[in-house]
Amino acid sequence: MTDDISVAALSGLGPERAASVRSLIADVPDFPTPGIMFRDITPLLADGPALSDVVDAFASLASAEGVDVVAGMEARGFLLGAPLAVRLGVGFLPLRKAGKLPPPTERVEYDLEYGSATIELRSGTLAPGSRVLLVDDVLATGGTAEAAARLVEQCGGVVVGLAFLLELAALGGRDRLDGRHVDTLLRVESSGE
Repeated sequence: MTDDISVAALSGLGPERAASVRSLIADVPDFPTPGIMFRDITPLLADGPALSDVVDAFASLASAEGVDVVAGMEARGFLLGAPLAVRLGVGFLPLRKAGKLPPPTERVEYDLEYGSATIELRSGTLAPGSRVLLVDDVLATGGTAEAAARLVEQCGGVVVGLAFLLELAALGGRDRLDGRHVDTLLRVESSGE
């Protein structure tokens, strides 16, 4: 990783383990389009001890929030959110792209930089008043995270926080989530592009 990455909540792991986690996020330039620096978490997911460290770090953040259920945003939020839910002893809900869940579903449409998208949750899977922690790999512009929070609230849940492995601070996603509790384990100060 580049030197512009600061360790946020991973600092509780100790410097060596935090550096190990950080080193397993690969920079992939010009993917999926020229000028974009993609942050690939595949090497981290493939490393059992590092993945366990990330889940532990998320769990320590979540325990203070009194979480009833973890919801992961498609698709890498599933990979981090499901083991976190197991660690916390709570349920897991996948928030999917339109058309990926059988009906009936609840949905929220939202705008992206180039177009629009829809995120869905299976109707009746979230008990009203449930305290929900939303999880994803990267906080970039915040559009998907904002839509996910609205969807959970539309279904009667209470969003107690949003947790991300990596925050691309230059893209302003945290500002879009103003007023919500946001935790990130690693923070990139520049876009790296």
